[in-house]
Amino acid sequence: MDESGNGGTEQLSVSYEEPQGRQAPAVAEDMLPDTLYLIPNPVRPFFPGQVQPVAINPRDWGDTLKAVAKAKVNVIGLSYVDQGEGERPGPRQFPDIGCVVRLHQPPDGSGAGPGQFLAQGLKRFRIVRWLNDKPPYLVQVEYPKSQGDRDSDEVKAYAMALLQQIKELLPLNPLYSEELKQYMSSFNPNQPSLLADFSAALTSAAGDDLQEILDTLPLLSRMDKSLTLLRKEREVAELQGKITSQVNEKVSEQQREFFLREQLKVIQKELGISKDDRTSDVELFRERIADKTLPEAAAQRIEDELDKLAVLETGSPEYGVTRNYLDWATQVPWGVTSEDKLDLAHGRAVLDEQHAGLEDVKDRILEFLAVGAHKGEIAGSILLLVGPPGVGKTSIGRSVADALGRQFYRFSLGGMRDEAEIKGHRRTYIGAMPGKLVQALKDVEVSNPVIMLDEIDKIGASYQGDPASALLEVLDPEQNSEFLDHYLDLRLDLSKVLFVCTANQLDTIPGPLLDRMEVIRLAGYVAEEKLAIAKGHLWPKQLERHGLSDDQLKINDAAMKYVIESYCREAGVRNLEKQLSRIMRKSIVKMLDTGEDKLRVGKKDIEELLGKPPFSPEKTLRGVGVATGLAWTAMGGATLAIESSQIHTLNRGFKTTGKLGEVMKESAEIAYSYVIAHLKDYGCDPDFFDMSMVHLHVPEGATPKDGPSAGITMATALVSLARKERIKRPLAMTGELTLTGQVLAVGGIREKVIAARRSRIMELILPHPNKRDFEELPDYLREGITVHFARTYREVFEYVFHEHRREKALH
Repeated sequence: MDESGNGGTEQLSVSYEEPQGRQAPAVAEDMLPDTLYLIPNPVRPFFPGQVQPVAINPRDWGDTLKAVAKAKVNVIGLSYVDQGEGERPGPRQFPDIGCVVRLHQPPDGSGAGPGQFLAQGLKRFRIVRWLNDKPPYLVQVEYPKSQGDRDSDEVKAYAMALLQQIKELLPLNPLYSEELKQYMSSFNPNQPSLLADFSAALTSAAGDDLQEILDTLPLLSRMDKSLTLLRKEREVAELQGKITSQVNEKVSEQQREFFLREQLKVIQKELGISKDDRTSDVELFRERIADKTLPEAAAQRIEDELDKLAVLETGSPEYGVTRNYLDWATQVPWGVTSEDKLDLAHGRAVLDEQHAGLEDVKDRILEFLAVGAHKGEIAGSILLLVGPPGVGKTSIGRSVADALGRQFYRFSLGGMRDEAEIKGHRRTYIGAMPGKLVQALKDVEVSNPVIMLDEIDKIGASYQGDPASALLEVLDPEQNSEFLDHYLDLRLDLSKVLFVCTANQLDTIPGPLLDRMEVIRLAGYVAEEKLAIAKGHLWPKQLERHGLSDDQLKINDAAMKYVIESYCREAGVRNLEKQLSRIMRKSIVKMLDTGEDKLRVGKKDIEELLGKPPFSPEKTLRGVGVATGLAWTAMGGATLAIESSQIHTLNRGFKTTGKLGEVMKESAEIAYSYVIAHLKDYGCDPDFFDMSMVHLHVPEGATPKDGPSAGITMATALVSLARKERIKRPLAMTGELTLTGQVLAVGGIREKVIAARRSRIMELILPHPNKRDFEELPDYLREGITVHFARTYREVFEYVFHEHRREKALH
């Protein structure tokens, strides 16, 4: 039986003409040689009846091609070998069954040609023995016959099924029809063996699947496997066609919409209904400035930029730069102002509603409003609110805006190191933007807002400039009427803006900048004020935030006071708000666990909810050589215990500890020198310090301390040590001491008085120059406090140690 399955009687009617070029002697199919040179085909198996180009690497298989040319034969064996890139397969990788092909225009094997030849598949071959296991590979072969009767009904049925599948594939891909035409022009459709091979070769199946068909000699089995591959190919083609149809449908729809839009644009442009992008931009910018009052210079600059925009191409980079500049310049509220509410009653109501306490601060703000009401306008001013964290500085700035009926804008200066944040970038830089002030005016859309500059004491400086120096022009009422932003390069009038700045301390604010601002100090809150704030503001706010009603969760005054005194002794109320929020979270968990709808929090429940209190009732240190001072810190006022002790009597000496700053160390040296010089005056042993090593310590050594206000306290501690007499009553003092015994004024009187009340010390010694500061304190802070005002240390000594000689104190 031959390759066609006709028992050797059917001849292949192949009549290919050799292409023009080098001719090779023809080899008849019934005269195929017993030995073949092998070349691997890594793409897919080659089938009998196929005619297609085969690409090889002449550098790897040049010797084989030379051997074929030398043998003067035009046939070669092609075997499917799945080899890696750049690898040369060995004999074991070649399958037993391959296809012998006739070469048309074979390469010469020199490696200079394209490495491609036209192959015509003739017959299957089976390797019998390897004659050369190194390239060029030479093998002894035999030509197996197909097994089966081509005239059987089953074969005919399979042939019809194969043709039907091919017929169904033709509409799905035009490439199938080209290959079918090529097959029909060369072979008889009634040749089932070639039909099975052609059907397999027609598919895009994997090489291993096709090699399995090449290895299959029984005709029915081979046709069945080819039919299976054809069905898979049809399913894949149908799915591919469906996907392609969906994609084309979407693309067609988008193209249709695009063409319709373009046609609509052209029609609108012809009718004068719409304009191009450049014309729309110019009209937009002109519309923005139509109702604004621009300075002459600004109007001229914007007009010049509009003229430039009108002639630039919309795709050019300069067009984008110019458009961005005009977008910012036309959104500045030139000459647009809001009307102020100059009503003192309204202002007082707003401040009282939003803030409890801070009466002196409210009075200062009302004075500011009163001046504006009297003049009929509020000119730009610069207020600086200084106080510890959590006392409400930022919220006071917002309240000022509400009282005036002005727009409010806030940005933080903390950590700012680039002066371009204030004055903007130059337009020459990529990504240039105006400064924060221009952005603020753009956002609020009026030229007289309240702008809050938060954390002004935390501005940094770097190689990018000094923002604090850039603020000098902004915060100077004499200069800010012509503030120049580097990006806009136009003069802006900031004189109508009310600037409200906040800071925790004044030490880090540059002197020239501080000189331009009016300082309003906010001290910390006493327990009574914190209780009022918690009940009136913090507790209702937290109830709303946690989704609770006043009926569901209640806390009594005793519990609130316990939280304030034992958990929240700082000057502000921020930590108090956190603790109240914590109480609510714990309470909600308890309500969900127990299923209760309502919960009441008492004093006995606080420790269960918040844990053990971090603060216990303060006990003033008492004893020989101990005195209590008053100190000011950025967190508010604090009491300061100062201890002195005689270590030994071997030699004279003096040392200080407690992480004291330079100024405080100098105060200790001054106090030590003053006391030694006046031992007899204060009833001390004149020789006490001659042979005494004295150690002066300020507790809480991990906390940095500095300032001159502890001078008289240190001197009192040393006098107490030398007299061996302790201070018999709770007493605190503050004041700077000189070498001649003068008591000088100190700052932070309000904070220090609050600290004394918090520690329940109701008798104070203050410098006489600070008498006015004490008298200006609110009545509720002065109530119940006995104060002695001292001009010299002699008076301090009399107040401390000779109680019966004390002058009438101010109550």
